[in-house]
Amino acid sequence: MNKPIFNYTPFTMLDFPGKLAAIIWFTGCNMRCGYCYNPEIVLGKGQMNYSSILKFLKTRKNLLDGVVLSGGECTLHRGLFEFCQDLKNLGFAIKLDTNGTRPDVIAKLLDEKLLDYVALDFKAPEEKFFSITGFSKFSAFEKSIELLVSSCLSFEVRTTFHDQIMDKNHLQQMLLWLRKKRYSGTFFVQQAVANIPTLGNLKNSSILVDFEDDRDFQLR
Repeated sequence: MNKPIFNYTPFTMLDFPGKLAAIIWFTGCNMRCGYCYNPEIVLGKGQMNYSSILKFLKTRKNLLDGVVLSGGECTLHRGLFEFCQDLKNLGFAIKLDTNGTRPDVIAKLLDEKLLDYVALDFKAPEEKFFSITGFSKFSAFEKSIELLVSSCLSFEVRTTFHDQIMDKNHLQQMLLWLRKKRYSGTFFVQQAVANIPTLGNLKNSSILVDFEDDRDFQLR
């Protein structure tokens, strides 16, 4: 039986804005970002199926507000739509964490009104996209941002900064591109996690002190 889920976090106050939530960690990813701090999730095998997670979540009905679908990349997995419908039937709001490489999946989730919030990872500007992610179709990500901008859904765009692969000029280039795509929200920049195993075994990145007074970016 297919087991798309690596593990879950039963409670978080940080990952779904304004909501108490659980995080479902989907296994596998179609990217290979060197700074990724979840190599065991990206490269590992699933440990749980949808039914076992739903069994747990039924015990959290009326205790949690929502569920975060994270990973890995959850949009790669079959059965995601039915799983989201089950979550909705239980009364949970749904947040999607995604790299935006499956715009067809995002479009269907939007059409069926199964999402309440999306965090879209903007990995790099187009000319650096493949070298950083190992994924060649920047156009897929572009389609996803266009879908989200044209929808009425609340969403955010975020990127991970590591000074061995990008600098502030790249981030400013990404911000300009987002504005041309009519994204008017906050561009969140998070520091690459240090001192833990990553996919690319990168050295520690410098701290993002250059961004503290720049209102175009919000640090995490």
